[in-house]
Amino acid sequence: MNHEQLWAPWRLGYIKGEKVAPPEPASEPQWLDGADRACFICRSVAEDLDRENLLVLRGELAVTILNRFPYNNGHLLVAPKRHAGRLDELTAGEHSELMAALSQMILRLEERMNAEGFNVGLNLGRLAGAGLPGHLHWHIVPRWNGDTNFMPTLAGIKVIPQSLESLWELLAPSGNSAEASRPS
Repeated sequence: MNHEQLWAPWRLGYIKGEKVAPPEPASEPQWLDGADRACFICRSVAEDLDRENLLVLRGELAVTILNRFPYNNGHLLVAPKRHAGRLDELTAGEHSELMAALSQMILRLEERMNAEGFNVGLNLGRLAGAGLPGHLHWHIVPRWNGDTNFMPTLAGIKVIPQSLESLWELLAPSGNSAEASRPS
């Protein structure tokens, strides 16, 4: 029998429940009013380290970040910049920009990764599955025909074939932090 070795080292930290150490910013973070300094989304907004924080789109009111522990290759999180945990806490402008960011990133995933479908969802509250209940974030999980194979069924393993760094390069507007900050 021929065995193929599968390597996905970034998953070990998630399996072991380890926290990801935040990158060291070159300058003092610019925290928004009401930001939670323990929140990785608030930290990504405050720091000028888009690549290190895996932030691929920075709008006026919303951001899009790669999920460090993806369900599928290309798994993104779309969140308001402001720390808000409930839909009724969002302004009309935030609602509008969040929906525009969802649409823009779905189009980008279709164009750059040939995604054929998407699971898009929001978990409201810890009991609904929110791992970060204090900061709203929508999940975009790209899907492809046949993306479920024997690994999840037989071994309980999902293999993500692309590194987060390579995915950031693909999804950021041109692979540089300054341009990644501007909506396209």
